Formats: sequence, structure tokens, C-alpha cells
Amino acid sequence: MADHIRIRKVPGVWTVRSGGAILGETSAALELSEEGYDPVIYFPRSDIAMAFLERTDKVTHCPHRGDAHHYSIITKSSVHENAAWTYEAPFEGMDEIAEYVAFHPSDSVTIEQI
Repeated sequence: MADHIRIRKVPGVWTVRSGGAILGETSAALELSEEGYDPVIYFPRSDIAMAFLERTDKVTHCPHRGDAHHYSIITKSSVHENAAWTYEAPFEGMDEIAEYVAFHPSDSVTIEQI
């Protein structure tokens, strides 16, 4: 694992919401902290209503984590392009996040501990 990245299980129950819909709720969230960036909460894909997510063609590369595949959030009231991402085959040392998905927080995507 890169020395400047830390992954830890975070306590409590976490939710992610968008367009009035609860996309997921979990007590198994992970927090990825990286120097120079805000911490990111990752949700197990098994705790996300994946029917709200549509995979896009966007793939980004991180030299420490690998390739991130992006998803748009599709709800009855809105579409948020490339608002979520997942590392399906992360680099060695990052495998904890392999079955997880993260979301870009915004005015229309809320991530919170409840």
C-alpha cells in the first residue's frame, strides 16, 4: 500500500442519497484517507441499490489504486453523470476496496453517518 494512503473501517451506519432516493445504507463502510485530499467513504456494493447506478465509459487511473470505473446515478427525478466509482481490480495493498463503491458528494449526492 502507498505510504500516504490509509484505509480503515469507520464506525456507525452510513447512508448515501440522491434525488430523494436512498441508494445505500451500511455498517461496513471504509474510509480512504490520502494526503492532500478529503477522506472518501466507500460503501460495500452489496449494500448499494445498484439498479440506480449505470456504468459509463469513463475510466480513470490512479497510480496507487489502479483503474476506477465510473457510474452515473439515475433516479426518477435526476441523472448525475459519473457520480460514483469503483476499483474492480485495485493494485496490491488496496484490495480492501475491491467490492466497494464511492460517491462524489455534491448538492445532489449526500453521504452521512446516521
